[in-house]
Amino acid sequence: MSPLILFAVVLAYFLILLGVAWRTSRHATNDSFFIGNKDSNWMLVAFGMVGTTLTGVTFISVPGAVGSNGFGYIQLMIGYVLGYLAITFILLPLYYRLQLTSIYRYLEWRLGRRSYQSGAAFFIVSRLLGATARLYLVVNILQATILDSLGVPFWLTSCVVLLLILLYTYEGGVKTIVWTDTLQTACMLAGLVICSVFLLRAMDMSLVDSLERMRAQGLTRIFTTDPDSPAYVWKHILAGMFITIAMTGMDQEMMQKNISVRTLRDSQKNMLSLTVVLTGVLLLFLFLGGLLHLYAPLAGVTATGDKLFPAIVLGHFPAVVQLIFFIALISALFPSVDGALTALTSTFCIDILGLQRRQDLSAAAQMRWRRRVHLGFSALFLILIMAFKWLDDPSMIGVILKLASYTYGPLLGLFAFGLLSRRGVRDRWVPLAAIAGPLLCALIEGEQARLFEHYRIGLELLILNGALVLAGLFLISTPPGQGGQDTQYLSK
Repeated sequence: MSPLILFAVVLAYFLILLGVAWRTSRHATNDSFFIGNKDSNWMLVAFGMVGTTLTGVTFISVPGAVGSNGFGYIQLMIGYVLGYLAITFILLPLYYRLQLTSIYRYLEWRLGRRSYQSGAAFFIVSRLLGATARLYLVVNILQATILDSLGVPFWLTSCVVLLLILLYTYEGGVKTIVWTDTLQTACMLAGLVICSVFLLRAMDMSLVDSLERMRAQGLTRIFTTDPDSPAYVWKHILAGMFITIAMTGMDQEMMQKNISVRTLRDSQKNMLSLTVVLTGVLLLFLFLGGLLHLYAPLAGVTATGDKLFPAIVLGHFPAVVQLIFFIALISALFPSVDGALTALTSTFCIDILGLQRRQDLSAAAQMRWRRRVHLGFSALFLILIMAFKWLDDPSMIGVILKLASYTYGPLLGLFAFGLLSRRGVRDRWVPLAAIAGPLLCALIEGEQARLFEHYRIGLELLILNGALVLAGLFLISTPPGQGGQDTQYLSK
């Protein structure tokens, strides 16, 4: 298909998003931006969060990894379900009881101001790196398939995409992205189903026939039983559970959508619905990955990993399916990036600048500060995208999970200490304990061959990181009621 036609369709899609943003952001305030005036529909939030959770990396990398890992991703999915249940019945009741706008305020009330700022700072680092890595992957595909042939440089593509995301999140924030994420999730799922159906028809297979062919080629293997392997089943289940708790339950981007729902009961219905739908969608992604790997040798496609899906679509699918693929790909990207940009702005304004505490600033002045921060994070996104372009890793999902292990570990340790212990901390030492965990993890991972012989650290690195931070917090802890807040307030 002509790159000009693809470009026109992508541009039209952006214009639809801008129209939705204009309609939903009228008369928006800071409360609209931060928590959607706490009036979001739980069904829309649940459906939109599917797109936020999956991202463009899932759309490309999970199907591409089936060739090397089979259906091993199901091991992580089992952990995801356990993690979502913990969020639903442990963390959400806590956040609603405390009536939080920023979930990191819990750390201030429980441990102290330095703990609060440490949690917010690690979230900012985590989301900056994770969101820009995801954005880079999709921008790179758009560049290679459309814009290189039009003579548009990568940096300009990145600028334009970020500008469009900035425009439709600039005023409405959460109030807008609840609706845009719903639209984008629907487009992504439609693309996933259509591509799967096309592949089945192209190979003249039924659903049962395709699964049998995948099994015969070893693509449906799930469980890894070697304890020394980074993909060992219990490592993945535990890692999946803690990845979900940390990257969803302790993540302002994901939770600000949840707490924008009016009641706890509706928010819990949102999380349980998300769990069911997400599990089904991820299984469909794995099935699509199996179909792609069956189709590739028949079509003479030699691409692997992240390049497999785009190579098959652009080289062997009809024009209309190519259009659907691009819309689905963009739809998979934007819910994670627009939400990240909004959440980073919210966290920096509330937790770092303390705008809600500033009695000397009028509502108009606070909105001006919020807009400046929003622009500043957009500029940071651009810088980091160019850094990932320089890195150019062949499998971005591995990069993102590794980044998450290092940056979400301190959040896991801080929240775990607050929830599992009644002790306080010497608050001024908390930033050092939070930084020490990732540094020790890096040292251990670098020396693992000498320390553990055959054992290799995989996704359990996040758990190790959180445990090291938790141990550090106990070293600087104080008896209940000293150096922190007593947990009795939680029952109020």
